[in-house]
Amino acid sequence: MLLNIIFIIISYFIGAFPQLYLLCKLHKLNTTGDLHMNLWQGAGPAWGLFGISIDVLKGALAIWIAKALGLDLSIIVACGLAAVAGQMWPVFSKFDGEKGNTTGLGMSLALAYQSLLIALIPVLFGLISKLVKLLNIKGQSMGKSFRTGAGQSNALPIGVIIGFLILPIASFLLGKPIEIVIGFTVLLVLIIIRRLTAGLNEDLKNKLSLRTVLFNRIIYDRSRR
Repeated sequence: MLLNIIFIIISYFIGAFPQLYLLCKLHKLNTTGDLHMNLWQGAGPAWGLFGISIDVLKGALAIWIAKALGLDLSIIVACGLAAVAGQMWPVFSKFDGEKGNTTGLGMSLALAYQSLLIALIPVLFGLISKLVKLLNIKGQSMGKSFRTGAGQSNALPIGVIIGFLILPIASFLLGKPIEIVIGFTVLLVLIIIRRLTAGLNEDLKNKLSLRTVLFNRIIYDRSRR
């Protein structure tokens, strides 16, 4: 029991490791707001992908180590969720971190890659939509387009939340253990909670419609469409 608790706590700290903050500091970039975007736009896509890859690895690493230690499946799943929670609410950043999507991806990859392959279908449609939008930008080079991005996407965050919704359903239909199905359900809940609460106080200070803000946050992962 003690070993289980200890490694769940360790998994939280794996997820909370502030590589994006450190990379932004390294490149003398803004360390507030969306650090993925800050790094991508400020240091370039290569550094942005590097930061994202570490986030994915954190979710997978917690699962892989727990499996290597021979822990029960329920504890393995709990370790993955703890890593995601660590990325969302890291102790190193006053419990205000990222949205959990990338670390949740890593957790899903290491836990049930077959389910993830199905769940990635709507995400890929969102990525393609954003890519098409980016390629249609006129008046700037391809390199600059990839560095600055194509503005905020509606399709991508919708695809992501649908993907996390599909994960537990696909796992159930594929006959995965109930611990995995429940774990992916909890992961979806965590993703929604983080979408709803990240920076919510600022929206309330600006006297935006709470119902509209909450709807936009769940669907588009931001306050305004």
